[in-house]
Amino acid sequence: MSEIDKMLAGELYSSEAENLPDIHINCCRMCQKYNQADPGDEKGLHEILKEFVPGIQDDTVLKQPIQFDYGQFTTFGRRVFVNYNFICMDTARISIGDDVLIGPSCILAAPLHPMEADERCYREDEHGHLWHKEFSKPITIGHDCWIGAGVTVCAGVTIGACSVIGAGSVVTRDIPPHSFAAGVPAKVIRELP
Repeated sequence: MSEIDKMLAGELYSSEAENLPDIHINCCRMCQKYNQADPGDEKGLHEILKEFVPGIQDDTVLKQPIQFDYGQFTTFGRRVFVNYNFICMDTARISIGDDVLIGPSCILAAPLHPMEADERCYREDEHGHLWHKEFSKPITIGHDCWIGAGVTVCAGVTIGACSVIGAGSVVTRDIPPHSFAAGVPAKVIRELP
């Protein structure tokens, strides 16, 4: 099983093995290109995005700056709007539904590290490269959600359709559909119609 297969399956993998570093560096370069492009050139910006985020829709808007780990493991629904300073650590599949609004300075963080220090520590391989093991869990944001400013969505979380996450929240557990959740960690405060 390749390191990418392990990563996407939620198993321990090395982010420094096989071609993962090359994919990551290419994605970082593409993010830099996107971030430095003319913000008034919507068509040009979208063409850059398509090069490294194949799951992007024609009517998705991502305000600069952005940062992805890989880009290719994230999919966007129709009419998604993502505000400034979006960080998408897509070491697992990240799925964003239709008509989702994501506020400024939000983070979707799929990677995890083992709790045991011995498993988490850096190791040196036969080529003298340092690496550590990590694993990832997918993130899903349902249709018609609003993610407020400065929200962090952690690995393995599903946010149900038509939910709202209050600004500054850290979402560590699933949020059911039609819910308003907020806090650190985010908790359901009330149901939404």
